Formats: sequence, C-alpha cells, structure tokens
Amino acid sequence: MSAAAAGAARVGLELTGDQKALRAAVRRLCESFDQEYWRQLDAGREYPQAFVNALTEGGYLAALIPAAYGGAGLGLAEASLILEEINRSGGNAAACHAQMYIMGTLLRHGNDAQKQRYLPGIASGRLRLQAFGVTEPSAGSDTTSITTTAVRDGSRYIVNGQKCWTSRMQHSDLMLLLARTSPLSDDPKQKTFGLSAFLVDLHQARPGTIDVRPIRTMMNHETNEVFIHDLDVPLDSLIGEEGLGFRYILDGMNAERILIAAECIGDGRFFTERAVAYSRERVVFGRPIGQNQGVQFPIAHAHAALEAADLVRRQAAELFDAGKACGAEANMAKLLASEASWQAANAAMDAHGGYGFAEEYDIERKFRETRLYITAPVANNLVLSYVGEHILGMPRSF
Repeated sequence: MSAAAAGAARVGLELTGDQKALRAAVRRLCESFDQEYWRQLDAGREYPQAFVNALTEGGYLAALIPAAYGGAGLGLAEASLILEEINRSGGNAAACHAQMYIMGTLLRHGNDAQKQRYLPGIASGRLRLQAFGVTEPSAGSDTTSITTTAVRDGSRYIVNGQKCWTSRMQHSDLMLLLARTSPLSDDPKQKTFGLSAFLVDLHQARPGTIDVRPIRTMMNHETNEVFIHDLDVPLDSLIGEEGLGFRYILDGMNAERILIAAECIGDGRFFTERAVAYSRERVVFGRPIGQNQGVQFPIAHAHAALEAADLVRRQAAELFDAGKACGAEANMAKLLASEASWQAANAAMDAHGGYGFAEEYDIERKFRETRLYITAPVANNLVLSYVGEHILGMPRSF
C-alpha cells in the first residue's frame, strides 16, 4: 500500500463498499418521497408518518441496535450517513433522528432486562423511542439546573415538573426522561450528581399525569411543552444507577452532535447542488449567472466549508464507534457543519434571487430548517465556550 493510500485508510477518507451501498439505498428510498410531499407536510405542519414508516420498515431507524435484538448492528458512522442522505435528498431527518441518538443511553447503560424488553420492539417498529425530555424553561442549556423531580415511593418514582422543546412526543411510545432524584449540591464538583435517567412508557401513564402542548415554530418540527403531574414511573424504568443520569445523557449528547452535524452536511449539499444546477441554467444578460464570481464564489466557498466539516464529522464518528473520547470532535463537528450549512443556504438563496423565496423551489423551506442547528440542540456560542475552556485551557467565559 502506498503512503497516500495508507493515510487515506487511516483517517477514513473513503467510504467502504457497504457504506456506499447504504447511502445509495437510502437515496432510493428518499426518491419515493418527492419535494411536493415535504412541501405539503410543511404547509400543514404535519408529521411525515409515511416516510418514517418507510424508514422503519427498511430497518434504517434500527441501525444502531445490535443484530441480536433485531437491528442492523451498525455504527454511528453509518447512522450519520443515513441522516445525511435524508437531508441531502430534500427531506428532514429531524422527524426521526432522536431514535438514533437516544439509543446510545439504552444501549450503553441499560440493563439486560431493559434491552430485552424494548430493543426488539424498537427494531421492528412496534415501539418508537423518539421523545427526549431534558430541556426545561428555567434551565435551558444549563442541564444541571433542571427542577423536574423523581421521588422514590416504594416500588415507583413519582415525577413532577415541566419540560420544553420535547420533540416528537405525540409520535413516540417511549420517552427518555432526565429528572432530579436528589437536591442540587453546593459543591461544584458534585454539580452533575443527583440527576437520573428514566425510560418512560408513555402508554402506561395515567390520564392527566402528562399534559402535552404543541409549540408552533418557523419550520415543521413537531415539538412541545410537557407538563408532568404525579406521574408514576416503575423502579425498573431507571437506566443505570440513580444519580448518574447526567453522565449517561452526556454520552448520548456526543452522538447527538455527530448526527446533527451529518444532517447539516446533508442540508449543505442540498443547497450547493441546487445552487450549482440553477446557476448553470439561469441565463441573465446573455450568459449563465454561474459565470459571475459574485454567484460562483460563495457557492464554492460553502462547498469547501462543508468538505472540512465532513472530515471532522467522520473523525468524531470513528472515535465514538471505537469507544474513545470524542467530546471535542463531536462538538466541533456540530459547530463547523451548522455554520457551513447556513453558509450554503445563503449562497443558494442569493443564487436563486427572488425564486429562492418561492415555495416551489424548496430553498426557503430548507433555509428555515437548517437555521435551527446554529441554535439547537446546543447553541454554537456554548460550543465555542466548550472549545475555549476544555480544549484550549482558557479561563471559563461568562
């Protein structure tokens, strides 16, 4: 093997044959759901039920579940390709991505009984694990400050509190819930202790214990406020050890960052491909607008930024799949990819001019969708703070 080939293999620059086949298969599935399908859903703020069903039947949402439980037994690298391809095709993977990044908490920290009970149903599509109850109105990104409580009472926990931005709650059978099982410590070193993770079966909830109120947003993103009143949660719903839930959730957040980065890269490629095609076809003053540097250069710049972000995404996924520390790479992948997709969105909007705002061109819909990722699931300023403090060793910023 040449030095160049060895280097490419080492850093994972080339997709494997299986990964290429996976990407092609997802692309074929997505072609069955044209842009008109997504436009209509967006107009009515409807959940893409048929699309999610097709993904489930194809086994794609069970990518991370081991084969022993009926899943594909793939890694995060492959899962990220699935979500990237959905967005690249013009779809919106946000309708189902949580099942992949929530899965890690159950897979890595759940006990054998929980895996046997839930994973086969999730793999087959009989159960959906889509709802992620973490964020609260008064805590925001400061997860350690959440106030939802889970108080042990004999063979159960009694949960009270409020969550917000809990997406896909109305299309999920299970919710991964983070609640406080002991008071917040005054010791900064113990600040993350006392939070516990629960896998809540939403169908077992007594009437009146969970109140779901939809939040209408600028894009078709089924998200909600959730009010919890004296919800009974069995002891066997606790994942791992009581008080260590923040650690388990944090582990899943690295997967979340990587998968969100993949979606952004998919969005970015959607924009650049559309912009390139339009700039070749659109003729103004007797020549294609793509000949103008003011049109061509922003698209080229966005493409370069996407390629750079993609490399960090792949590195982060490989580290995650190898069980190695990847917090730095996962966060930087999300930062770079979300900024690159937004850069591509603006280049595409500028290239299309007034037509970019027209529904039929799909730029304005994807423009709204991809803007989310600069802000959520973690704001880029918080990522920069993490990089400055934890990677570069600078003083904590305020």
